[in-house]
Amino acid sequence: MSFTIFTEVTADLPEDYIKKNDINVMDLPCYINDELVSSDPKKFYDLMRSGVLPTTSLLNVDNLVSAFEPHLKQGEKILYIAFSSALSGTYDNGVKAKELLEQKYPNQLFVLDSKCASMGQGLLVDYAVELRNQGKDLEEVFEILNKELYQICHYFTVDNLFHLYRGGRVSRTKAMLGTVLQLKPVLHVDEHGKLIPISNARGRKKSLKMLVDFMKEKCQDNIPSKVFISHGDCLEDAEYVAELVKEQFGINDITINYIGTVIGTHSGPNTVALFFKTPNLR
Repeated sequence: MSFTIFTEVTADLPEDYIKKNDINVMDLPCYINDELVSSDPKKFYDLMRSGVLPTTSLLNVDNLVSAFEPHLKQGEKILYIAFSSALSGTYDNGVKAKELLEQKYPNQLFVLDSKCASMGQGLLVDYAVELRNQGKDLEEVFEILNKELYQICHYFTVDNLFHLYRGGRVSRTKAMLGTVLQLKPVLHVDEHGKLIPISNARGRKKSLKMLVDFMKEKCQDNIPSKVFISHGDCLEDAEYVAELVKEQFGINDITINYIGTVIGTHSGPNTVALFFKTPNLR
């Protein structure tokens, strides 16, 4: 293995995938009443549905240095693919950790702002794994990812905008308007890694179909080989989107997983997100 890959739990990758590909996944704290939340997503979303409001925190510089240094001491090179800097300060802390470690371990640690969230971040990690398996060295992989991370597309729909508003991800006006009109908003992550509302649908099925419609519009003739889908404890809806993707594009390599506690705190129950990579830039 030419280098070690680090990311955070915000990538929402399945546990078996993490183990198979030897990915180092760092936890970001998630709290309810100052107590750490169970990692069981079903229990987590049941609590949110009951009205409990979790909070999250980022990884500080000491956390990151402690995670990286044992590997650097062993002579390993590290690629750290960080949660979007527009949504968290963890990337900035990763850069500070690199600066602290650079003198002792020069040119061993590379920190990448993924501009991604949830399984979009996971899809970028997957691409890094693919490039590593091809035998490419860290410097080349870092360069490729920096050029192509904007090809990772995120489209998602939420039950309502309350949790995104509470976390400062959308404005109060947009949240209130969507609630009053009982709309199902569809959003994406833009080239800066920010969450942007792009449309509204009247009804759940229409919002789910709209995810695939946006994929069709974006991909055109460049059909991706794989798709990732994440969900906030609504597996049937995620599977419905997967079936639409299979029908319209003939894609069978589809990975479905829960949206974890950190992202789920800000997106809420019943979120469904569709991720794919295309050279047709966002």
